[in-house]
Amino acid sequence: MNNELFQRARSAYVVKDYENALQQFTDCLQDTSEPMAPGELGLLYHQIGNCLVKLNDPEEAIHAYSQATLDEAYDALGSVSYNLGMVYASQHDYEDAITHFQTAVDDPRYPTPYKAFTGLGNSYLKLGKSAEAGAAFRNAALDEGNPDPTKALLNLGVCFMALNRPMDAIASYESALQFDMPNDTRNKLFANMGQAYVAAGKMNKAVRAFESALADKTYVFNDAANVDYQRAVSAVAAGASDEIDVEAVQNDLSGLDVPGDGVPLYDAPAEPEPAFAAAGTTQLSETAIMRQVEAGQQASDDFFAQRDAEFQNWSKIATKKKRRNRGLKIVIVLILLLLIGAGGGLFAYTQGYGFPSKEEVVTQLFSDPQNADVFASSVDDTQKGKIVDLITSDPTASVQGSTNELSTAQVYVNAKTPEGGEVPYQVSVIRDGIGWKVTNVQLYFTSQHS
Repeated sequence: MNNELFQRARSAYVVKDYENALQQFTDCLQDTSEPMAPGELGLLYHQIGNCLVKLNDPEEAIHAYSQATLDEAYDALGSVSYNLGMVYASQHDYEDAITHFQTAVDDPRYPTPYKAFTGLGNSYLKLGKSAEAGAAFRNAALDEGNPDPTKALLNLGVCFMALNRPMDAIASYESALQFDMPNDTRNKLFANMGQAYVAAGKMNKAVRAFESALADKTYVFNDAANVDYQRAVSAVAAGASDEIDVEAVQNDLSGLDVPGDGVPLYDAPAEPEPAFAAAGTTQLSETAIMRQVEAGQQASDDFFAQRDAEFQNWSKIATKKKRRNRGLKIVIVLILLLLIGAGGGLFAYTQGYGFPSKEEVVTQLFSDPQNADVFASSVDDTQKGKIVDLITSDPTASVQGSTNELSTAQVYVNAKTPEGGEVPYQVSVIRDGIGWKVTNVQLYFTSQHS
């Protein structure tokens, strides 16, 4: 890799000149004056992805990060997977976000798993999977590298409230109170605790929690918390005790309106994790954090350990519910399949399917560039010669994606050179009967199209 180009790109990124940094990283990627060392291709695509996030181009950022993940020698793939998860989440694609957050968690080289666990929890909450979200927030809270476990504990309480388990939510909030936190976070925590106490029928404790939230006179209840506060005050004034009213707990749903105050809203791609400390990575001292974790560990370990089996039981119950009325569902599915079959051919055509498919035609092209059968009749011998000279023959060339416009399509391919490098191509194809044929091939660097 050309280190001079890379350092110029890095300097531009540090001073937030992201357009220039993107161009410099791209120039470095395309430069052939010096060979790439193992892992450097992943590093460059990682940085290109970060630039594209900064330039608010999530689709191209996803493509760049995906390219980085192909370099198995790159030692920061966990950070790349985390960044992919955050960008997918910003586009409200929480299923794909979960996949990449899980990949980051599973990478033993990833230094900050609490971030990926937090992303998992947030994404599961967006999909309404409170039990899975709770398990993820639990892991984020227990990660000794987490500099702020309070948000994870706060969100764990929210998950318990969604599962109609207010006493467990209270235990989670009490665990969070063992840590230092900003006043506004502490006020939110006390407000949520007040609502949990109301849902559990403990009105005296609810009033005390609500009043703790209001103590510094800076916090304003949302509508749900204000209703529960007034309800608790009225109950205490009427002489209510803190004995749990079982019927009230079963019928009361006010606690389910607790907002997830610690959950970010993914409206835009979050700050990407850089691949080098000079780009803004802060090295945190863990001494104070570790003292807090150790101080609160004994009190919280039993609480969390007891909940693991309960999360699993809750998931089993949900699975059993899905199995009910399976026979009726099968009949409905068969009817739907008959209806769908009538329109299947048209749908397949509009979605770009064919025989052979455009991906198969492109694979044939790179396996044997001299194969005349893959070219459209409109491509003359001169064009064929230019295409054959341009492409690198590679039977293992991998299709990265495609676009489709009914009769034409673009297929994006990465082919390996004999020296071990990788070249990206854009292959233009056209409909030919029920299949596809090649019309043109050109080099395609995603960063140049941002």
